Amino acid sequence: MTEISGGHLVAKALKNEGVTMIFTISGGHIIDIYDGCIDEGIKIYNVRHEQVAAHAADAYSRLTGTTGVAVVTAGPGTTDAITGVANAYRAESPMLLIGGQGALTQHQMGSLQDLPHVDIMKPITKFASLVASTDRVADMVTMAFRECYNGAPGPSFLEIPRDVLDAKVPEDKARIPEKGKYRWSTKSLGDPKGIEQLAGILAKAKTPAVLLGTQVWTCRAAEKAKRFAETLNIPIFMNGAGRGTLAPGDPHGFQLTRRYAFNKADVIVIVGTPFDFRMGYGKRLRAEATVVQIDMDYRTVGKNRDIDLGLVGDVGVILEAVTDAVGSDGAEGRKDWVRELRAEEGRLEEERLPQIKSDATPIHPYRLVYEIDQFLDENTQYIGDGGDIVTFSGQVVKPRGPGLWMDPGPLGTLGVGIPFVLASKLVHPDRKVVALFGDGAFGLTGFDFETLVRLKLPFVGVVGNNSAMNQIRFGQINKYGKERGDIGNMMGDVHFDEFAKMLGGHGEEVRDPKDIRPALERAQESGMPSLINVWIDPDAYSPGTQNQTMYK
Repeated sequence: MTEISGGHLVAKALKNEGVTMIFTISGGHIIDIYDGCIDEGIKIYNVRHEQVAAHAADAYSRLTGTTGVAVVTAGPGTTDAITGVANAYRAESPMLLIGGQGALTQHQMGSLQDLPHVDIMKPITKFASLVASTDRVADMVTMAFRECYNGAPGPSFLEIPRDVLDAKVPEDKARIPEKGKYRWSTKSLGDPKGIEQLAGILAKAKTPAVLLGTQVWTCRAAEKAKRFAETLNIPIFMNGAGRGTLAPGDPHGFQLTRRYAFNKADVIVIVGTPFDFRMGYGKRLRAEATVVQIDMDYRTVGKNRDIDLGLVGDVGVILEAVTDAVGSDGAEGRKDWVRELRAEEGRLEEERLPQIKSDATPIHPYRLVYEIDQFLDENTQYIGDGGDIVTFSGQVVKPRGPGLWMDPGPLGTLGVGIPFVLASKLVHPDRKVVALFGDGAFGLTGFDFETLVRLKLPFVGVVGNNSAMNQIRFGQINKYGKERGDIGNMMGDVHFDEFAKMLGGHGEEVRDPKDIRPALERAQESGMPSLINVWIDPDAYSPGTQNQTMYK
């Protein structure tokens, strides 16, 4: 009778889910999973820090629409991965973290790296559980995957003790769920009456505005959203991973006039993004407007702000149904409204031109992000990892298509850049990847630049270097004055270009704005992982940073 180990059951369950790779750091508790992955043809990518492994699994999920997997050892291995799991939780990313544990036979005896991992993980996952027997291993992996897609997506965690992974059971006694027979479509329309109500509201709307959030990308609903905008002739704003839903130049896509539009809109539709700090907890929406919220998670709808209508389901399915129900009713009457917003958008673009085209040194951050935007092509993956510098880029950088913008998400985690690059180049090896780092952000996980060099994964990295944690620095100066404002947020002048060269990559330093574009091109042509160290003005702050409510 054929026997199979727990680690091999993990690998079979992962293969069943279509997993092609795992991100990991080796540990004695988990090596039987590696052995199983080798047999199942699942690639194993080892990194230098468990936080990087978790962030890379998160990124894999965002890029593929499936579940990314990180495998780490017990104790500090699992706790090191917590930040990555928490970031995925707030970003609604369906990753799976598998953590090791001491043998069940040594439970509560003080085994090596023993911690209550499940208790720690429960508040930041959709599902967290111990796997207590070898014959249930594949079944529990399947359960964890399924729970990732319960409502809005999110991460799961499994703790698997060493003896459970190493033990062998008869293969016919282990439940290995059959692919395609245990998980079904979650593309729900929701309440059809809600569709009818929203269709009626939009047909009569004169000055509507729509915000498309991350769930539009989660649901792979870009084409449906575009058809919705075109058919109804409605202005569209985008945030989070919703950026790029409409390509630059789309007549219905707007970037700078959201506040203006929300202050004048008679109907505001929020799609796939919560009323969190980015939305002023809903307080930035005028009280006189009819507010509609569409979300995959019932708990999000109407949270922090009363709404006039809420719809729960797959946002793409809902947008498609609303488009069919409304048709072009009212579209003609909204032409003047769209023209008004386009004129205001043009005025605001003109207003910031002096900064975007500035030749000043140190380099103004607007000039840097403008040069990066001009460098992007139709299939460039843009990754933002930082505070103030990425806030600048959010007003200028326009991804050329859906899914081509990646940032941490609402947890605001620094250090996602290198692991996001890692996953991006592994999933789409032929895609150009451009990553913008703050100097503080890069320092958190930057040593895995070596992983990119080792795996020969070329990308264009740019460090906006002002030797400070500038987003926080602004708030401190604003509240306490210059004398106390530079405490705890200033850093040394690090030559990241030399760091890149030390690890075998391409590095350049830029101090003059006219040298930015040539440096970007040389980095791309080098065919290596690269870092362009750009010295930017430490006393320039983005409007988003200056308007943060925590500093008021």
